[in-house]
Amino acid sequence: MNTSNIEDEIFMRKAINEAHKALDCGEVPIGAVIVSNGLVVGKGYNMVETLSDATAHAEILAITAATSAIGAKYLKNCTLYVTVEPCVMCAGACYWSQVGRVVYGTGDEKRGYTTVGKNLLHPKTEVQKGVLESECSALVKSFFAKLRI
Repeated sequence: MNTSNIEDEIFMRKAINEAHKALDCGEVPIGAVIVSNGLVVGKGYNMVETLSDATAHAEILAITAATSAIGAKYLKNCTLYVTVEPCVMCAGACYWSQVGRVVYGTGDEKRGYTTVGKNLLHPKTEVQKGVLESECSALVKSFFAKLRI
């Protein structure tokens, strides 16, 4: 399941592209892609405001797309790339779908799953944090800075 740093950056850039789609819609700019065997099988971006649905997080939408694409409820051999550390809800979705690996860009010290506990993901899920961290962090920080003006 181990992936090279170059591959992690390539797929994180795809997640960043998804985050820009959220930004274009006035959403918190978080994007996610799910990769299986080097191919994107699911992607999503925050659509909470657009859908008036508190559960329409990038990770949830990407997991739904991926399970549909591969025709299975478990994503054991997949990697989730997400620009911001998953929240507790999304960590739970990763747990239940048994995502094999989670790679995130920047941490979320207010709502990230690690604020509650580090064991919220499936026990076999590998975690890599900090991939393109400065880009992912800058995107979210600039969004919230504009809201506070």
